[in-house]
Amino acid sequence: RYPDRGARALRAGLAELHGVTEEEVFCANGSNEVLQCLLLAFGGAGRRALVFEPTYALHSHIARVTATEVVRGGRSPDFEVDPEEAERLLAAHRPELAFLCSPNNPTGRADPPETVRRLLGAAPGLVVVDEAYGQFSRRSALSLRQAPAVDAGGLVVVRTFSKTWAMAASRLGYLIADPEVVAGCEAVVLPYH
Repeated sequence: RYPDRGARALRAGLAELHGVTEEEVFCANGSNEVLQCLLLAFGGAGRRALVFEPTYALHSHIARVTATEVVRGGRSPDFEVDPEEAERLLAAHRPELAFLCSPNNPTGRADPPETVRRLLGAAPGLVVVDEAYGQFSRRSALSLRQAPAVDAGGLVVVRTFSKTWAMAASRLGYLIADPEVVAGCEAVVLPYH
């Protein structure tokens, strides 16, 4: 018998852990497959993804594999994302996805909540915060989902069990987002891989 591809029990546990509904959780074969599903569902030919380099190389790589144009922003000398520069790039290029990696790989800097909040306010599409190393930070973009006066509808937080849980071989990645984002990922994910 095939396992439950929807991972309903796992989704229920992760939903309880993060205080969200099961419909806001998508699980996949590691966080890289989560990123791939996001780019398959919301990227593609004629669409753009914004990254701030140096950062996790697979954001750009998977975007290119899915025929998504990559727009590159930089970081300050102390490796921070400049919110004003980010807003300028968002307005000029109108990307469907904007990626932040917090804490960033390879620099280790976590994005302040105000930076994420400003990107959410300016982004025409999704703001994807890759928190693969999130358990090493005192803050998470997930806190913005409950923040008053923050429209977090476009916020996607990606997590993995590879780092702090030492479960890299288990290939367990997931995201937390609005149910419409989860449905988009479910529409493109391959079964039983």
